[in-house]
Amino acid sequence: MSFLTQSNSGRNDFTSYALTICLVLLSYGFLGSLPLLIDLKLAGIDLKEMRSLQEMARILGKNRLLLHLLLPFVFTFFSIIISIKYFHRRTFSSLLTASKNFRWKRFFTVFSIWWVILTIFLIISFFSVEELKWNFNPQKFFILVLISVLIIPIQTTAEEILFRGYLAQSIFRKTGSIFHTIITTSLFFALMHAFNPEVATLGYGILIYYFLTGAFLAIMTIMDDGMELSLGYHAANNVFTAIMITNNWQAFQTDALLIDSSKPSFGLDAILTLLLIQPLLLFLFSRMYKWENWKKLLPK
Repeated sequence: MSFLTQSNSGRNDFTSYALTICLVLLSYGFLGSLPLLIDLKLAGIDLKEMRSLQEMARILGKNRLLLHLLLPFVFTFFSIIISIKYFHRRTFSSLLTASKNFRWKRFFTVFSIWWVILTIFLIISFFSVEELKWNFNPQKFFILVLISVLIIPIQTTAEEILFRGYLAQSIFRKTGSIFHTIITTSLFFALMHAFNPEVATLGYGILIYYFLTGAFLAIMTIMDDGMELSLGYHAANNVFTAIMITNNWQAFQTDALLIDSSKPSFGLDAILTLLLIQPLLLFLFSRMYKWENWKKLLPK
């Protein structure tokens, strides 16, 4: 059984999908936001007066705000686990991989490769961008590392199992088309980021980046018959972003090692990632893991 047909092992009636969607929305939109609302209320702050993440970060502290931003994904993660087990009557592992066991070596391989590439980009930026400054605060930084290592992988896993797992398997079951599965899940992945501060700052054109990255992650998942590679890539990307570099316009407002005060822009590193690095990574992994039958990705 391939990764996309894993849903055949469980229940797929309308009620199962409806209950899952309702629980995910409740977990993300209400339960996940409740701790932040309570925190602001206890601090005597009216949420309506909060005009930006920067203002929240100033009042609550960046680490505290980061934790609040991640909590909705933690609730989402556990809501999906509950839904798969009790509504769809199948194993959680069926959302992760078609292999008998989760392939941790693949996860850490892509995590390490992408971390090294991001580090190279950062080193180049450090010596070429004057607005990039050292921002190391030991007490705040080590708390940030703890939050990032423990919680951010849950956030990225929640996104991956929702889009490249649950949604992809559901769409493929309905359409039987891998091409439509990739396009649709990538579109939803991009739309999920439409309300991010980056979009408000850089414009809706950045949604192309999210769409193409979603397609890249979906292709890896389908060709490798599991999400180990996409999980590793996504986790490395978000953990690195949180602890290594920050600015005043992105979603994660953190006490990272470096702070970038340059004018917001869709940088060369992002363009190279889309046009060069991601295609090269697909080629590298196709050789490493002997991917075949690329024609199955084409529209039918």
